[in-house]
Amino acid sequence: MALSDGKIRWGILGTGFIAGLQTQDLLENGFTVQAVGSRSLDSSKSFAGRHGIPAAHGSYEELVADPDVDVIYIATPHPMHHANALLALNAGKHVLVEKSFTMNAREAQEIVGLAASKGLVALEAMWTRFLPHMVRLREIIGAGTIGEVRKVVASHNQSLPKDPAHRLNDPALGGGALLDLGIYPISFAFDILGTPSRIHASASMTATGVDRQTAAVFEYDGGAQALVDCELDAASANRALVIGTDGWIDIEHTWYNPVPFTVHAVDGSVVERFEQPVNSRGMQYQAAELERLVGAGETAGAILPPEETVAIMAAMDEIRRQIGLSYEADRA
Repeated sequence: MALSDGKIRWGILGTGFIAGLQTQDLLENGFTVQAVGSRSLDSSKSFAGRHGIPAAHGSYEELVADPDVDVIYIATPHPMHHANALLALNAGKHVLVEKSFTMNAREAQEIVGLAASKGLVALEAMWTRFLPHMVRLREIIGAGTIGEVRKVVASHNQSLPKDPAHRLNDPALGGGALLDLGIYPISFAFDILGTPSRIHASASMTATGVDRQTAAVFEYDGGAQALVDCELDAASANRALVIGTDGWIDIEHTWYNPVPFTVHAVDGSVVERFEQPVNSRGMQYQAAELERLVGAGETAGAILPPEETVAIMAAMDEIRRQIGLSYEADRA
């Protein structure tokens, strides 16, 4: 079954690496990519040529004004998401905004509020939420197969560029492990357990003043916990666990990609092993959710509603407060 009927026309805002991945997944799965926009017309034309996109614009303003575009996918660095999303929404376009959605909860709320006032979709591009293995995982938990969920454990550790001038290490560009990597396990904890009642965080910082590694414990009033961690200069297996009173779910490396998972009973026996290969990288599923919302005339879905995106940003704000990490956007 096709994920898109091709009627909704996409515009790509930004021409970086992640923009290319999303565009490829769109094109390989029946979506219509109509235009791309960059601050550089040469970059836009080059991107359009590589992907066979009909229109190339030399500014973001031209892209969002394109009458042949219905949805804008925003793939710029985090500090630009807020302005880019407001620009697109004010032009009457739905938006799919890369994670981290914004720099902080205030910016997120402004985007979500504007989208709601205009009857437009503002969806966070947390692609993992929409992958088949996560859909099945939620079904298993909902059915009570592993009993009451007591703990979620998830890591996202990578060995990334050490250059102090690299975006990941630059405070001016929203650098640090938390916003780039920590968003994955944090969003996963929210997906399974909801908004925590209390957060305890710890971090080590780089010489440039961003977090090199961060760990947090989320506590919930019912007694459940989530243990989440991220690091940008050391890699790990990047597995995830959901632990319940009647068993546990082990999601394999790399858990936030479309990978297999195994459901175990308390005695360790296998209850179910889920493995469903997907076409392309898997980023097409988040785009399909946005198109579903638009087609249904809805602005919020159950899998990742806008208010949860804001709550996730608020949780990261609290983690940053505890570890002493602030950005220019916090002073706006």
